[in-house]
Amino acid sequence: MQSRLGRGGEAPARAAVLDEYVTPTSRPHRDDVLIAVGGLLSGLVLWAVGLHTQGGRSLPGAWVLLPLVGTAALELLRRTAPQPALALGTCLLVLDQFTRGSLATVVMFTDLVYAAVVYGTPAAARRIPVTTGIVTVGMTIGFYAWFQQPEALLIGVVTGLITFAPATTGALVRHHRDAADSARLRAEQTALLAEMDRSQAVVAERARMARELHDMVANHLSAIAIHSTAALSLDDPATTRQALSVIRENSVDGLAEMRRLIGLLRDTGGRDEPTAAPTLSGLDALVAQARTNGADSGLGFTLDDRRAGTGPLPAPVELAAYRIVQESLTNALKHATPGTVEVALSRVDGLLAVCVTSPHGDRPGPRAPGSGAGIIGMRERTELLDGTFTAGPVTAPDGSRMWRVEAQLPAEERNLRT
Repeated sequence: MQSRLGRGGEAPARAAVLDEYVTPTSRPHRDDVLIAVGGLLSGLVLWAVGLHTQGGRSLPGAWVLLPLVGTAALELLRRTAPQPALALGTCLLVLDQFTRGSLATVVMFTDLVYAAVVYGTPAAARRIPVTTGIVTVGMTIGFYAWFQQPEALLIGVVTGLITFAPATTGALVRHHRDAADSARLRAEQTALLAEMDRSQAVVAERARMARELHDMVANHLSAIAIHSTAALSLDDPATTRQALSVIRENSVDGLAEMRRLIGLLRDTGGRDEPTAAPTLSGLDALVAQARTNGADSGLGFTLDDRRAGTGPLPAPVELAAYRIVQESLTNALKHATPGTVEVALSRVDGLLAVCVTSPHGDRPGPRAPGSGAGIIGMRERTELLDGTFTAGPVTAPDGSRMWRVEAQLPAEERNLRT
């Protein structure tokens, strides 16, 4: 990853990484200016007090200031143009050997080597430590062969301290900073994935709660709406009293269902209210309740359960099948024409088949409006279990128009989607 320093030398927070590389047109970093000024002032002090690293050279006197000033100027480029700065700094270090020498020039050169590895290109960061190592070994062997004295090995040691040591130090720093940047990037990616998972989980949970809320109260509210409309449209005390009785019964049942749902959402985990999910064993009561609610609409309800002796069903399948039947009966109460609503269940080849048919056509009298959310919820419940779902008008053998809701759900644990 490469980033550029902005004007003023301050990079964005996310650009403070190891491979930080900037164009030569960028202004010097504030720290580079301080290093250059500090190195130049230190060299001038050493020259003023007459402290040099060597003597008897061909360029005596103030010539030592030329490589000193040049190396200090190159320090301004240590971050913006590290490789050209190192190349020119090497030339100035060679020139310094022909003068009386300045320790400040040598120290600033080591910093140029370090900066070329840390701030240079990845290729330069790999090449410079190897090159300086070869130079160190070559200088050691060459001077020992020339002087034939053990003291000549000290030249190789000094060469290594000036070139190889800062290069390897820069390589280590770059490696650790690169590892830290990679870890930071992985952490950001992990946090992003976690946020995406959290968002998806929230959306899925909202959809689940919407289905549960709709299936719990829609049946009762639809009955209340139908019977209240009938009571308002017919000026008959007996009809009104019967409608109010049905309204009260559905209100109480709907309130109980709502309490159960609220109990599930509370921090107490619903310990204060029963939380058992409905099962297919409650279909008889469900159909009986629909039969009561639809008595004034000319609707009859039958239940044909052919699952006897087929064994238990997984809990998610029981709940989904119950809700599909419940919503289908609710839709029949709201939209079906007078006739018989048939509920059929069977279990064949590892599948639970749920089929609800109701008369379809123009219904006279009061009816509750629909939004289509019920069919969406039934389809979602079926797809979550990797089943199949269809809903729509069909023609019965006698030619009458019917509305059929049919779902096939996996009836065994191993067939459920994991």
